[in-house]
Amino acid sequence: MERIHIGLIGFGTVGTGLVRILQQNANLIEERLGLSIVLKRIGDLDIVRDRGVKVNPAILTTRVADVLDDPEISIVAELVGGLEPARSLILQAIAKGKHVVTANKALLAVHGGEIFAAAEEKGVEIGFEGSVVGGIPIIRSLKEGLVANRIKIMFGILNGTSNYILTEMTNQKQKFQEVLKRAQELGYAEADPTLDVEGIDTAHKLAILLSLAYGVNVKMEDIYTEGISSITPMDIEYAKELGYAIKLLAIAKADGGAVEARVHPTLLPADHLLATVGGPFNAIFVKGDVVGSTMFYGAGAGMMPTGSAVVSDLVDICRNIRVGVSRRVPLLSYQKNHRREAEIKNIQDISSTYYLRFTVVDRPGVLSRISGILGDVDISIASVIQKGRRVEKAVPIYVVTHEAREKNMQKALQVIDRLPSVVDKTMLIRIEDPSDLE
Repeated sequence: MERIHIGLIGFGTVGTGLVRILQQNANLIEERLGLSIVLKRIGDLDIVRDRGVKVNPAILTTRVADVLDDPEISIVAELVGGLEPARSLILQAIAKGKHVVTANKALLAVHGGEIFAAAEEKGVEIGFEGSVVGGIPIIRSLKEGLVANRIKIMFGILNGTSNYILTEMTNQKQKFQEVLKRAQELGYAEADPTLDVEGIDTAHKLAILLSLAYGVNVKMEDIYTEGISSITPMDIEYAKELGYAIKLLAIAKADGGAVEARVHPTLLPADHLLATVGGPFNAIFVKGDVVGSTMFYGAGAGMMPTGSAVVSDLVDICRNIRVGVSRRVPLLSYQKNHRREAEIKNIQDISSTYYLRFTVVDRPGVLSRISGILGDVDISIASVIQKGRRVEKAVPIYVVTHEAREKNMQKALQVIDRLPSVVDKTMLIRIEDPSDLE
């Protein structure tokens, strides 16, 4: 049987998953592909540690050159992670005419322009299904399954760590730091969880999805990004009373002009499918102009789900090699001459409805004063509830507004938070209802 040789750089969690899948499902892959995928070389700094999979020691190396310079290796899987040396390794592989598969979302979000340009020039493929939400095939769906659609909306729960934390805060009524500690103990959160809980990992993934959905080149700094570390059990409780759940969402909307692209905690109607996605799972809601609403759900990270996505890219490239075709599908969905620099709407220019929690001194007239300040910038209140004291001499008031401009809201809060009767910074969470968006 015909064989295609591949090389692996990075024998960590996902690399181990890749090896395990290639061994476990070798016959199935051959039956579907019509040829054999041979893992010829594995490069890693540590080739001694037991990964729980058996490999021939002869294929292990600590020299990446043994992978990159091997003329028999047609495809290199980069599973090192991080920006460097991953960027340099991929560019070297491309320069040598090798196809590349990667699951490195941070690298593609930051240096994707350079990498894809190099691949275009050299005529090689870049597979990156594993870079966004692990085993969920959203990249291939945007590039092929939804090719007939203008993508109107994408709402995504793209980070399992944050979703696990919010789910546990909701179910156990515990504080952020308590749940974060447990997530770290269970391996759902890193020792330094900043990328996950502050929304940065989600923004990396959103940048990739924006590129595919709208044919734009995105700068990370243009994506408004806000994390979940300030969410409290009180906010979750109040949101639930109002019929909402709090999720960290990646949001993209396009109406023909500038694209909305933002990451932040969001109130979703509790009965919406996205709101029911719990634990470390991920989901993406996509609305196309022809297909309507679709939703993709599954494990967004981990050894086997991400390994599954990496193998799917390997198989796709091998199919092209087998029949002698290249670039059957554009690397980034759109033909090169139809891609453009992204025009991302500033967060100050969006419109939304808002959940606001004020912590105020318990005295008459405070709510009237707050309402007046909101009214001065054309923000009207849809509902308001005042609770009993949570701290001495202070009470929480929570408000849901009608739709308002973000810049007006921020202007009002600057005034409100300086009032002597307001004892803490106002909590603001934006509200979205995908079913209302046309």
